[in-house]
Parts: sequence; structure tokens; C-alpha cells
Amino acid sequence: MSIVPHPRTFATCQSLAPIQNNVSTSPPIKSFATLFFCKLRQSITNAFAGGEMATESSSSGDSARTAESENGGGGSARRSRVLSSKLYFDVHTSKAPLIYSSSYDISFLGIEKLHPFDSSKWGRICRFLIAEGLLDKKHIVEPVEAKREDLLVVHSESYLESLKSSLNVSTIVEVPPVALLPNCLVDKYVLYPFRKQVGGTVLAAKLAKERGWAINVGGGFHHCSAEKGGGFCVYADISLCIHFAFTRLTISRVMIIDLDAHQGNGHEVDFSDDKRVYILDMYNPDIYPFDYEARRYINQKVEVASGTATDEYLSKLDGALKVAADSFDPELIIYNAGTDILDGDPLGRLKISPDGIATRDEKVFVFARGRGIPLVMLTSGGYMKSSARVIADSIINLSKKSLINMESVQNIVTT
Repeated sequence: MSIVPHPRTFATCQSLAPIQNNVSTSPPIKSFATLFFCKLRQSITNAFAGGEMATESSSSGDSARTAESENGGGGSARRSRVLSSKLYFDVHTSKAPLIYSSSYDISFLGIEKLHPFDSSKWGRICRFLIAEGLLDKKHIVEPVEAKREDLLVVHSESYLESLKSSLNVSTIVEVPPVALLPNCLVDKYVLYPFRKQVGGTVLAAKLAKERGWAINVGGGFHHCSAEKGGGFCVYADISLCIHFAFTRLTISRVMIIDLDAHQGNGHEVDFSDDKRVYILDMYNPDIYPFDYEARRYINQKVEVASGTATDEYLSKLDGALKVAADSFDPELIIYNAGTDILDGDPLGRLKISPDGIATRDEKVFVFARGRGIPLVMLTSGGYMKSSARVIADSIINLSKKSLINMESVQNIVTT
């Protein structure tokens, strides 16, 4: 079987080893591959020995259902699933509205190094914040995993069944060797971390409604729609977050501000005919995903060409936020804050400085907090090791500017 890498992964494979080696002693891909496959063979042997093999997707009757019946047969089933979900839970006031789990980080036999995305950045962000004294580990909110019934709020049965094929997952996450892994290992080491992040995104809306803001140090899988994953995005966490908010938070108007370098085609497809959702997408049209159909569903499209620098970018953002303020009155904002706009990012191809990213985030928080609109921030894409430090510095800047406040949880006196 010949496995062809995803175009954007293939295009950056030659720059992948230098990206890793700038900050670590990770081996080049060629020498790494030998070690990987040796370990892979042992893992497969162990999986068989333990009777842990998961079955591949079968041709069940689910695959023949219509999309509407597959994801619950309409609004009533969706509502029932949302109301019975455990993704929303009460968070003690001693916790900061910052969500993270060590389960977010993807690490298995070094396979994560075969994709340019830094799959350990989420944990590194939190370690930076703790080291800077902004955050105490015990004040971080731990989300729960999104279960199958939760995912069916948006996704169809047939799509979730398709994830039982390691080949399908490998295509979505753009790491061809994943196709060779037993699906039980794929579920444990790849899909489970994504499901935890989905739980974090969904919970973030509840926390934002209660506290004014919330940050999921993860999530932002904006290339995934109800029926299709791609671009390292397996589950449609943004769409799920919004549908939960519609039902549980009595919210009827949501604005998505997507400032990742890539077009957010997943949520654009999911809300293509939903007037309750307004989408501001500021993206580079010269890069993946080239989804021209989904571009038709963007309410406010702001294209920034390859090579756009900080001043021009921030000027365009100022204008875009003014237009958005005049066009829509949201009750919740989902901010997809990808750092792949950073100068040097091999996939984003923009030239925004680290300070420019901090200013960008500050502008969005001022936009939301100044209007009293609850804001959810997701970290989304970013393909350089420096992204974690840039995100942490931006959060520190938000705290210094009093746009977020985690001091109260630091100063709690236990008796």
C-alpha cells in the first residue's frame, strides 16, 4: 500500500528537521524513521499479545444514513445530547478560567515529530506561565474527555466510524505512518488527546459566560466540519462549543474571530446557513486549505497575502474589528488565535512579530471586554517551537493590561 503525504506536509517535510533541530536535539526524519519503525513493530506485537486490538471500521448500516439522521435526527436529539452531557461542570472560584490537561500533549514513539505542528506546545505554554509566576498549577482547570454522545451533537455516526480506520486518521492528521498503527493505539495516543481538547473548548464557553473570559490552552480545530476532518483537525470543537452554548447558556448570537493564518473552512461549512453565527476570518489565501466553497460562507473575509508584515496586518485587523462591531451584536465570541502568522512559520507565510501577536490578542480582548461580551480564546495553529513562548508572553501581556485577571486565585488564603 502506498501512502501519499498530505500536500502541505509534503511541501514542508524538508524544513521539518531544521525546525525541530533549532530548539532540540531531535534526529532528522530519515534516521528517526528507522528507530520509529523498530519501536512500532514492538508496540504492535504488544498490542496483539494483550488482546487490545481495535476493529477497523465496518460497512455497517450507519454509513448509509443521511447526515441529519446520523447526527441525531434533528434538533431534539441534539438538545437531548447536550443536556445530558458531562462536558459542562461547575468550576470552583479558586480556579482560573484557563483550561489545560497534560493529556493534550501528543507523544508516542516520536511520531509527533513527523508533522511540523508542535504537539507539546500546550504543556509548554502552561509551564512558561507557571515559571513566570502568573499561574499556579493547582488553579488550572482540567476538562473531561468529549465522549461519543458529545461528538454526535455535531458529527455523524459515519464520520466517527471512519476514525476507526487508522488510514483515515493518518490522512486527517497528515502523518502517513499513523496508517500503520493498530487503531487502539491511534485512539489512545492521537484521538484521545484531541477529545480532551474538545472538552476544554466546550467548557470554555461556560467559564467565559461566568467569568467574562476563558482560555483553552489548546483546541481551535477549525479545519474540521461535521462530516470531514483535515489539516491536523479531527473533531469540530468550535462547532461543538457553539451548539452547547446555544442550548445550555441561552445564547443566540455568536461571533467567530478566526485569526489563524489558515482559512477556517470547517466551522464555515458547519454554519453556512446559520444566521446566529457571524464569521470574521482573516487568513492567507495563498495557503491550505484553498476551500473556495467555504469562503462563500464567511460573513467578513479579510485576506492577507504571503509576506504581510506586522504594521499592515494590525491595521487591517483594526478595520475589520470596526466593521464587525457595526455588523453584528454577539453574546459570545470564539477567538481562534493561531500563531502560525508568526514571522518564520513555514506554513503561515506571514511576517508578524512576537510583539505583533501580543498586540493582536490585546486588540481582540479589548474589543470583547470593552463591550462586555464573553470571550473564548483557543490557541489553534502554530508551527514553530517558539509559538509556545509567544503565546505565554501574550497571555502575560493580557494580564498586565488587566484584560484578564488571575491574581485573585493566586492570593487565596487557605485556612
